[in-house]
Amino acid sequence: MPTLLELQRDMCAGLIEREVGSIALSFADGVGADRLEIYRNTIVSGLTKALRLAFPAVERLVGGEFFEGTADAFTAEYPPRAAYLDQYGAEFPDFLSRFPPSLSYLADVARLEWAINCALHAPDEAPLELSQLAALAPEDQCCISFRAHPSVGLVRSDFPVDGIWRAVLSGDDQAMAALDLAAGPVFLLVERGEAGFEVTRMKKSEWEFVEALCRGEPLLSAIDPAADFDPSSLLAEHLAHGRFVAFALDASDVKASPRIAGG
Repeated sequence: MPTLLELQRDMCAGLIEREVGSIALSFADGVGADRLEIYRNTIVSGLTKALRLAFPAVERLVGGEFFEGTADAFTAEYPPRAAYLDQYGAEFPDFLSRFPPSLSYLADVARLEWAINCALHAPDEAPLELSQLAALAPEDQCCISFRAHPSVGLVRSDFPVDGIWRAVLSGDDQAMAALDLAAGPVFLLVERGEAGFEVTRMKKSEWEFVEALCRGEPLLSAIDPAADFDPSSLLAEHLAHGRFVAFALDASDVKASPRIAGG
């Protein structure tokens, strides 16, 4: 008699990977492949729908038939780990980058769409109270590390994926044809605002600054001395838009701050 865990594993293999031998032997009356296929089709259909909702531009770029085939291969390799399907598909962009045939920019379009999906479904958190920062001692202010709002995402691509995404979803063939795929990298900030999600292009230096802050880098180390922008003004803008929700002090940076400030 198989254990519950063994039965669950065999059922998963039968439904997702089509390995019906083990699950058929787990029941006295047997379980036919045709019976499992009914349940499998229901599961795969639900997972494919979740991927369609998260990656609509990707589906339009490759077509429905190719998307379904890709989704089928993806679900076999990456079955869901949680019941909340709005979180399903994080590995899909990387999967697309190694699933031929593929457009050169397809995986990056998927990365943008996943950032948008995460922004839409991220939990709400109150923005950081500026009065908390104002209460810090001056010598501590450059040593703080921020925590970004859960809806904030950053995407870098060698292709104009924001333009591709907008043109594809709007069905604007002229805009799509006018895009220069060799124009150079784009640096994007994705966030959820009062009117929904927003995708904003940034300069490379500004993007690298906020990317470092979102990684938890202390403020002082996130500032590039050769940057072509005012870090104080840009930080004030991020704080005003509620892109950070908390901060912490790094003890080692606090100790080093007098020496650094003098340099």
